[in-house]
Amino acid sequence: MTRSAPQARFRASPSSATGSVWTKLTRLWRETRSTVLVVAAIIAAAAAIHAGLSWRDAVNINSEILALGAGRDRPVADDAAPELLLARIEFLAQRNEIDSVRMLLDALDRPGREELGAKGRYALGNALLRKAFDLIENGDLDSAGPFVNLSKREYRRALQLAPSYWDAKFNFDVATRLTRDYPSFEQENGDELETEPKKLWTDAPGIPKGLP
Repeated sequence: MTRSAPQARFRASPSSATGSVWTKLTRLWRETRSTVLVVAAIIAAAAAIHAGLSWRDAVNINSEILALGAGRDRPVADDAAPELLLARIEFLAQRNEIDSVRMLLDALDRPGREELGAKGRYALGNALLRKAFDLIENGDLDSAGPFVNLSKREYRRALQLAPSYWDAKFNFDVATRLTRDYPSFEQENGDELETEPKKLWTDAPGIPKGLP
């Protein structure tokens, strides 16, 4: 009886195993490359569209702000950009449309908008103080007093939002001086917001404290 020769067992060398893995990866890349490229192209297109829309919106907002600053009225929605809301508030305040200003101030009163909110309160305070001056010049002191006190309240609110707002400090001093010059303007229960007068007083070099 003859014995059959033992069958040789094939063992793959490390180099052949590596080549097999590389071949599989290459094949997988070829199969998925088109999908990856399509997804990447979609993401890039979406980013470009978003950037384009944001740029267009910024251009439109700046155009509206410039128009309002030049005295051309523009309607502004309550959910408009905060910078546009402020531009509209300042436009209305310069024309003493106090009630319209108050409505937009509510829309501007949001967290993270303290600086813009302070400027809006300052604009309203100026409108109220101008109204008070007009009434004083016409000799209507009884009607002027409430406007003086309301202007002081708005300046205080502006300073609560932006304590270093020098213009608001200065105009608060002006309104306070009117109260001293016309004692009848003083009221016991007019200011809702408590504050420390020392922190509100004008403290600019060369200007005595308490003087506008």
